[in-house]
Amino acid sequence: MSGIVYLVGAGPGDPGLMTRRALDVVATADAILYDRLIPAGALDGARPDAELRYVGKEPGAGAVSQEEIGHQLIELARAGRSVVRLKGGDPFVFGRGGEEAQALAAAGVPFEVVSGVTAGVAAPAYAGIPVTHRDEASAVAFVTGHEEPAKDGSALDWPALAAFPGTLVFYMGVRNLQRIAESLIAGGRPADEPAAVIAHGTLTSQRVATGTLGDIADRAAGEGLAAPAVTVVGPVAAMRESLEWMERRPLFGRSVVVTRAREQASGLAQRLTELGAEVIEAPAIRIVPRESEALDRAVARIERYALVCLTSPNGVRLFAEALMRRGRDARALAGAIVATIGPGTAEALARFGIGADVVPERSVAESLVEALAAVPVEGRHVLIARAADARDVLPDALSDRGAEVDVVALYDTVAEPLAERTVASAEGADYVTFTSSSTVRFFLEALGDRPFPEAARVVSIGPITSEEARRLGLEVHVEATRHDIDGLVEALLEDAPQRSPA
Repeated sequence: MSGIVYLVGAGPGDPGLMTRRALDVVATADAILYDRLIPAGALDGARPDAELRYVGKEPGAGAVSQEEIGHQLIELARAGRSVVRLKGGDPFVFGRGGEEAQALAAAGVPFEVVSGVTAGVAAPAYAGIPVTHRDEASAVAFVTGHEEPAKDGSALDWPALAAFPGTLVFYMGVRNLQRIAESLIAGGRPADEPAAVIAHGTLTSQRVATGTLGDIADRAAGEGLAAPAVTVVGPVAAMRESLEWMERRPLFGRSVVVTRAREQASGLAQRLTELGAEVIEAPAIRIVPRESEALDRAVARIERYALVCLTSPNGVRLFAEALMRRGRDARALAGAIVATIGPGTAEALARFGIGADVVPERSVAESLVEALAAVPVEGRHVLIARAADARDVLPDALSDRGAEVDVVALYDTVAEPLAERTVASAEGADYVTFTSSSTVRFFLEALGDRPFPEAARVVSIGPITSEEARRLGLEVHVEATRHDIDGLVEALLEDAPQRSPA
């Protein structure tokens, strides 16, 4: 029985521009053949057992031939598998998807095309350039710039392109930009017509050079722009001056290292990316849940506790899951006062339908001790569910007040080794964020003999984390006044205008 091949466009680079259909077929595929310029995280939704094959083309390096790619697609489909051919941009716009579709059709293999957002539209849009405009351009032509304009037998009619009454968008032409510009000018295109080159379009690393057709090659070279890039020629290129928007985001041009555990990092990384930052995910810690008899006993007799304290979002998740495993829910806590260490933990608890009764503004144990001062605990049972390596400030304070305290360790925080490429990416960072003492300790351990990023400013979520950073020899440049992720982001935003992008 034959399978099926999906020729899928993954968009120009921004992961948010992948279509829902693209994500759906990636999630169900048996095998995925993917290219170099797919968005970061494009394969995250793939099944754990899916076969992933890299068939991309590296500049200046050997590559899997187009014929071999077609052969692999046919072979996999004939084995009855669902196959995704994942490409940057749109598969039918300079993506050689048409050739692959022809090979599949000739072999009698069923296929579908999942269109993607093409770079020739998206990259200019992210640079503030509309490729069409009622007053300036009623037509747009997409042109490959990869071939040699001066070679014999060029497939491009340069005089016709020069006379085209609208916007010209060149793909893959940054290396040939000087010859492209000369060919257009020789064909009659005005040398003073606005032009722009957008490199790494739609990404937080996007860079743009603007000028005229006569000088755009020199301006792009002066800016050090390289592939992947698209070039826009036409009056609409001048609109960037008033319509640019991406560069106006408050963290654009800044690179930020996120050291949170991998399962927690995505939320912070997404927020920073939306603010324009280039995020380097360097998870220094990993959360390892404990199989705890103490937790099982605590959940089994949860009604006995007059006070339940939760000290982290991780603890909330594991505690709520333990309740649900025993068929319990929020009603089991009806007779208890529920306290969290801060607003972030309270928000995590609310997602499980449990409201916190006591929430100090500052997410440190000392503040929770103060907030619980009016809660009667003498002779009463108190449950503290927390990380194994948490400080004893809270249980000691409640014990001193006469409470019968049960401390349950829900998880261990362990080191997460960092890949060499991650450490290399972090070297030029503008900021390194730390959300706990363990992220500081384990990030420095992961660096080993390598120096801390020289120009990076250290951003700490709160005083306990800052204390650990200073103890280990770091200077803390920014400390959040609200000790949660919102507070950390706010503190970073306040600091960013004082520092020029790297």
